[in-house]
Amino acid sequence: MYDLFIAPLAETYFQKALIGGSIVAVVAGVVGCLVVLKRMAFLGDALSHAMIAGVAGGYLVMKLLFGAEAHAPGMLLGSLIAAIATVALISFVSRISRVKEDTAIGIMYTGIFALGVVAVSIFRHYIHIDLMHFIMGDVLGVADSDLWVSAFVAAFVLTLLILFFRHFQLATFDPVMAASIGLPVLLIDYVLTTCVSLVVVSAVSMVGVILVVGLLITPAATAYLLSDRLDRMMWLAALFGVTSVVGGLYLCVWLDSAGGGAIMLFCTLQFLVVLAVAPKYGLLARWRRMRNLVPQQVIEDILTTILRHGKTTPMEVIRQYVESGGKGIKKALLRMIQDGLITSTAGGYDLTADGEKEANKVLRAHRLWEAYLDTIGTPEEQLHPTAHHLEHISDTNTVDYLDEKLGHLDHDPHGQPIP
Repeated sequence: MYDLFIAPLAETYFQKALIGGSIVAVVAGVVGCLVVLKRMAFLGDALSHAMIAGVAGGYLVMKLLFGAEAHAPGMLLGSLIAAIATVALISFVSRISRVKEDTAIGIMYTGIFALGVVAVSIFRHYIHIDLMHFIMGDVLGVADSDLWVSAFVAAFVLTLLILFFRHFQLATFDPVMAASIGLPVLLIDYVLTTCVSLVVVSAVSMVGVILVVGLLITPAATAYLLSDRLDRMMWLAALFGVTSVVGGLYLCVWLDSAGGGAIMLFCTLQFLVVLAVAPKYGLLARWRRMRNLVPQQVIEDILTTILRHGKTTPMEVIRQYVESGGKGIKKALLRMIQDGLITSTAGGYDLTADGEKEANKVLRAHRLWEAYLDTIGTPEEQLHPTAHHLEHISDTNTVDYLDEKLGHLDHDPHGQPIP
């Protein structure tokens, strides 16, 4: 147990990876909640790929103008400029053309990424970038400068989100209302995009393109399965991000694998587990809901059967007139008792006042449909079965339309009163 869990913590590289990865995971998870809710997941991927052009530009400017190798601040500034340029081009193309925003993102980020790759290959004597390191990252080789940059960016972005939380919340869920009360929705969107850019730029050099996109989206999506409140979702996303980093780093040490890949693998497995067992939105919960689902048609058929019977109705009578399996009828009866539509007695089932009201609505729809079908020449032997299928279309507008079209009849074609 000591070698598995305690010994790695004594290593400096592991400590730096744990601190740096956790900082990135917390801020990426929190910002990622807004990204997921606003359906901007593709934007994070675009910014992270477009950064290579900014890094290449930073190298060139530092080398050609100042005769020095690029360092972290220069690369950070170049990457931020590339990210802002990408967002501006995406916005410009989507606003002035028929091309939608998601298509514009795909066009612009691949174009700018390609520009960066071409620049790196052309100026390879000046630019020294390991593209594999850029894409996959090296979380086990975090430098002190990377830690300071990520800590500063995380503090700035989290402070901004805390101070203007209500503004971001309202602009995310109801931008129309936010605009109507005077909030600058467009400015808030640009601020959010800038925050995403800062997070991506500060983290890519440490954890790589793939991992920063994963930490931006997956923990937030995992939290989304467990919470309907934004503040709680952000806390959970930060927690899932940190657990992904911790679990992934231990996994990479135990398996002797790449750090970024192990973290993303653990993060994805974490999402799949929550997807399966989430109490409200998980697969097991959905399966239970589907299993307990009772068709509305069966409920309405039971109601009209008891109403027509006119007294306590035994199970045998219900089974005779309701087309459903035995388990389906029992499930429907239990649900109707819970909903207060019927009561159970030793001799069978009786309608409550609410149940009688609902049964009369269905019966009224049935007899109006019979009357309408009769007026259009439907054979008499087909009136009842056809109306039995149509009676479940019993919304108020349809039934009122039939009643008005038929001149407010009192009886159906069989002489039965229309409720």
